[in-house]
Amino acid sequence: MVFHGPGDLRREDLPVPAPAPGEIVLRIDAALTCGTDVKTLRRGHPVMIPKVPTVFGHEFAGTVTAVGAGVAQFHEGDRVVAANSAPCGGCVSCGAGRPNLCEDLLFVNGAYGEYIALPPRLVARNVVPLASSLPASRAAFAEPLACALLAVERARIEAGQTVIVIGHGPLGCLLGMLAAARRARVVMVGKTGWRFERLRRLEFARWVDASAGNVVEVLRAANGGRGADVVVDATGRPEVWEQAVDAVGRGGRVLFFGGCAPGTSIRLDTRRTHYEELTLLGAFHHTPATIRSAVDALASGVVVPDELISHRMPLEEVGRALELMAKGEALKVLIES
Repeated sequence: MVFHGPGDLRREDLPVPAPAPGEIVLRIDAALTCGTDVKTLRRGHPVMIPKVPTVFGHEFAGTVTAVGAGVAQFHEGDRVVAANSAPCGGCVSCGAGRPNLCEDLLFVNGAYGEYIALPPRLVARNVVPLASSLPASRAAFAEPLACALLAVERARIEAGQTVIVIGHGPLGCLLGMLAAARRARVVMVGKTGWRFERLRRLEFARWVDASAGNVVEVLRAANGGRGADVVVDATGRPEVWEQAVDAVGRGGRVLFFGGCAPGTSIRLDTRRTHYEELTLLGAFHHTPATIRSAVDALASGVVVPDELISHRMPLEEVGRALELMAKGEALKVLIES
């Protein structure tokens, strides 16, 4: 599937890539749809999609089918998961231990295809072998789970804390699963509908309907009226960012995980932020370390995200799969070639 610009996604037959030196080629065994792909298809993406046309999709797991000269760590037949980016390793951010903020982050697309060639930098830094027991459909969650892991680590979520996650999409649920795995008390917030009812099967401490009354009062009451220890926005809506700040307790942390549209801003109570020592955090992308931690969490069963796959579709129906997501009629769609 080739992206030619906003609203223009085409099925095309391209040659199976041959690996250049330092590259490997994968047969894609499983790919997952993502909300970022929905937004990119709607309006483009200046960072992930710097030029068009380009192959599309970025969450996948596969099997090595060819290895370029100089690659010693992978061989034909190896099952692997690959991140969708690789840091440069040499800029100020990489040197400071924050490779997710790399000034020359190399993005890779092409999950919605039969084969993909991975560039040398990605092969060297962000391709991870898979255990034989880990299904490709589950391993493909490594990239979004790695983003959620970075966020949970930045928020310093610990056992015994009350953590509110606003937004019950797939990433909101992954954030909740990770917080619950750390033995936090997780309150999930979403709006009633089929997705809400389906996901209530996930064993979180409480589910709150965001459309029922004053949600901030309900959320503060969920922790005895004092507010939560950590509140996470997973919606990317500025009004919800404000609700997240209002729902956190004294000395608490607010994690802005969902990215808002460019040019938006929020209201902030400066007195409360100062005197109650609130910590406001952004979280972006993932690192080589969190990719590996995500694969470990999936392989060990610490996180089992299978319930987040609502549909399975063949490769030629990627466009329809993304339409279902845009309409709120799907969670994640597993694409099988």
